[in-house]
Amino acid sequence: MHFIKFFIIPILLISFPFKLYAQSKDLQTTELNKLKTKAQHILIRPGQFANSLDLLPPPPTKNSFLFKNDKNIYRKTRLLKNTPRWEQAIKEAAIFNNTIGNNFSKAIGIEISKKNTPITHDFMEELLIISGYFGTDKAKKNYQRIRPFMYFHNHSCTPENENLLRKDGSYPSGHAAFGWSAALILTEILPEKQNEILKTGYEFGQSRVICGAHWQSDVEAGRLIGAEVVARLHADKQFNIKINQVKQEILNKLNHNNPL
Repeated sequence: MHFIKFFIIPILLISFPFKLYAQSKDLQTTELNKLKTKAQHILIRPGQFANSLDLLPPPPTKNSFLFKNDKNIYRKTRLLKNTPRWEQAIKEAAIFNNTIGNNFSKAIGIEISKKNTPITHDFMEELLIISGYFGTDKAKKNYQRIRPFMYFHNHSCTPENENLLRKDGSYPSGHAAFGWSAALILTEILPEKQNEILKTGYEFGQSRVICGAHWQSDVEAGRLIGAEVVARLHADKQFNIKINQVKQEILNKLNHNNPL
C-alpha cells in the first residue's frame, strides 16, 4: 500500500491540461500499473538503502534562518510565473508516460526515450523508483512537511494535482533525488559532458522550487538522497552490470550519430 500511495501522486502530475502535457486517465492507469510491477521486480530492496529518517536532519523549523530562506526563495521564484522557466517546471513535473530522462537528452547529445534508448529508459525508470521512493519514503512519511503552495495559500505550477500533493510530505523531494542520481550516473558515463549533465540535474530539482511544490531545503535534501543512492548502488553487482549496458547503449548511439 505504501508503494501505491507514493506513485498515485507523481503519476497524476502528467494530467495537467497544458499544451502537450495532458494525458488520458487510461494512460495514467497503465503507467501506474507498469511502475508498480517494475518496483516489485527490482532485486535491491528499500531496506538495503540508508534510512532517510536517520540520514537527514529534520526540515527547518518555523522560526529558523533556513525556513526564512525557504520562504524568500519561494517569493522570488513567483516572479518566474508564465515565463519559459515556469513552462520548464511544468514539463519536468511530468516524468512518467515514457518522458523519463528526456530532460537529459540535450545534455548528452542523444534522445533518451523508450524507442531510441530502451536500456537507458528502463534503467531510468528503475532509478526513479529507487531514489524517488526507496530513498525518500521514511523521511517523507515521518515529517509530512507542508508544501509551499499550501503554506502561502497559493497554487503550484500543477494546480489540478494539489489535492493529491497535500497528502504527500514535501521533505525530501523525490524529484530532486531522482534528478541528481541520474545526473551523477550519466556524468560517470560521459565525464566530458559533466557540466551540461550536472547543470541539467540541478535544474531538474530547482523546477520543483519554481513550481511551488517543494521548498529549497526539500530539494537540497533530495539531492543528498540521490547521492547516497548512487553510492549504495555501486556496491551492487547487478547494478554495475546494468550501468555498463547503459553506457554501451549511449556510446553506440553517440558514435552512430557522430561517425568518425
